[in-house]
Amino acid sequence: MPTKFDSIRPFDDSDLCVVLPKLFKNKEFIDSIVAFKFSAWPQFMRPTLGFFTRHYIIKQITNVTTHRDFQRLVEPYMERMINTTTESFTVSGLDKLDLSQACLFMSNHRDIALDPAFVNWALHINGQDTVRIAVGDNLLKKEWVADLIRLNKCFIVKRSATDRREKLAAAKLLSEYIEFSLNTEQQHIWIAQREGRAKDGNDITNPAILSMLALNKSKDVAFSQYIRSLRIVPVSISYEFDPCDINKAKELQEVEREGCYDKPDNEDVRSIVNGITGQKGRVHIHFGEVLAAQFSTAKEAAGHIDQEILQGYQSFPTGSVAAEMLSKDGVIIDKNTTESDHYTQAATHYLQARLVELTKEEQNKLLSMYACAYMRKNGLILPEIINK
Repeated sequence: MPTKFDSIRPFDDSDLCVVLPKLFKNKEFIDSIVAFKFSAWPQFMRPTLGFFTRHYIIKQITNVTTHRDFQRLVEPYMERMINTTTESFTVSGLDKLDLSQACLFMSNHRDIALDPAFVNWALHINGQDTVRIAVGDNLLKKEWVADLIRLNKCFIVKRSATDRREKLAAAKLLSEYIEFSLNTEQQHIWIAQREGRAKDGNDITNPAILSMLALNKSKDVAFSQYIRSLRIVPVSISYEFDPCDINKAKELQEVEREGCYDKPDNEDVRSIVNGITGQKGRVHIHFGEVLAAQFSTAKEAAGHIDQEILQGYQSFPTGSVAAEMLSKDGVIIDKNTTESDHYTQAATHYLQARLVELTKEEQNKLLSMYACAYMRKNGLILPEIINK
C-alpha cells in the first residue's frame, strides 16, 4: 500500500508487533477496561484489578499476529453481546449480492460502534470478508483509542481540519484511499450515509459524502460511471429499541432550546458503552442492490440511497406505537397487523418507561425518533409535536 495512506489506513499485520505492546503499557487503556468491567467493585481494588487485567489481556493475545487472529479473539465477545442484549439478529438481501468484487456498504447511522459491527457480523456469519470501517477523528482524541480502532480494520476520516485547503486535501486523500481499497485491494468498505448519528431517526444521506467519494475520479470520467465503479450497496439497520434514546432526546431538545449542545467529555465513549451493553430488542440488517442507475449529481444519488435504505428498513411496533402516542387526538394512526399483541404491548410498556424521566418536550423528541422511519415508510406525515 502506498505510504501516503499511512496517516489514515488501518494497521496492517506488520504493525501489530509494535502497537499491541504499546497498548498493554497504556495505563489509561487498562483503567478504562477495569472501570467498564468492574464498575461495581470498590475503588481501592482498582490497582489490583488493573494488574490482573493487564496480564490476562497479554495472555489472550500472545498468539495474535494478524488481523484475522484479532477478530477471532473478539468474535466470542460479539456473539455474547448479541445473545444477551438482542432478542434476535436477522439479515436479508445479502444472498442476492455478488460479493466476488468488493462493495462499499453505505448505511443509516444510529449507533457509533454497533452499526458497522452488525454489518460485519452479518457478513461474517455468511462466510464473507469483513469491512474496513470509516471512523471520524473526533472519536480518536486519545492515542490508545486511535490505536485500538485502527487494530480493528478502521480507517480515519479527518473531520478536525479547519483550514479550507487542509479539508480538501484530507477529503481527496480519503476518496483515493477508499477507491484503492475497493478496486485494487478488493476490500469491502463501510461508511455512514451522513456525518454523525441520525439522532432524530431521520435517515437522510448527505450528498457531500457522494461528492467526497467522487473527488478521486478523472476529469474524463462521468460522475455516474465513477459512482457505479465503487459498487455502493445501501444498507438498512433497524433496531427495535435504542439504548441511547433518552440521551439523544435530551440533546435534541437542548439544541432546539439553546441553539447548540455542549457535549460533555467522554460522552461518545459512554454512548458506545450504552449501545453495546443496553437492550436492543430485535435487530435487522437489510442489504439493498448495488447502485446501477445513472446519476448526474451527488444529490440524485443520495436521494436514491435514501429510498433504498427506507425501503429496506424494518418497522417494529415501537415505531407505530410512538406515532400513535404522538397523535394529538390519540387515535391509532396505523395498526401494525403483522405483529402480535405481545410485541405491541411490549413496545408500549418500553416507551412509557422511557418517557418517565423526561420533560414533555423531551418526550416528543424521543417519540418522534422512533416514529420517523415508520411514518416515512408508510407515506405519512409525522404528526405535529403535541402542545408545541
